[in-house]
Amino acid sequence: MDSLNNLDFKKLASQQKSIQMKMRLLALAHFKEGHSRTQIAKFLKVSRTSVNKWVQTFLEEGLEGLKEKPRTGRPAFLNAEQREQLSQYHQAPTLFSRAKPDRTSVEWVKTTLSRQSIFCGLR
Repeated sequence: MDSLNNLDFKKLASQQKSIQMKMRLLALAHFKEGHSRTQIAKFLKVSRTSVNKWVQTFLEEGLEGLKEKPRTGRPAFLNAEQREQLSQYHQAPTLFSRAKPDRTSVEWVKTTLSRQSIFCGLR
């Protein structure tokens, strides 16, 4: 595991592209210099809770613990079956108009989604 005394946090921070990682490493540099967590938070304009979390994470997990973790994101609104129905519908000729509409127009998309949401049981 990485030791607090064996790392040059300022040098590591200057090599980072991620602003979040730079902030974490700068917080650790100040912590290594003996500044209090409250002083570090004021200097970096972040919450003391964030500084506490970064220091604790580093002490427990090292530099790897400070890296961004993947996020799951927002769940899909439609399930797989509904997405397939929408895809098939989008590829098929329209049943609701006599003339072939411009399928990229906002009004067409709104109308079609409204009609299909009723058809698919979403309303």
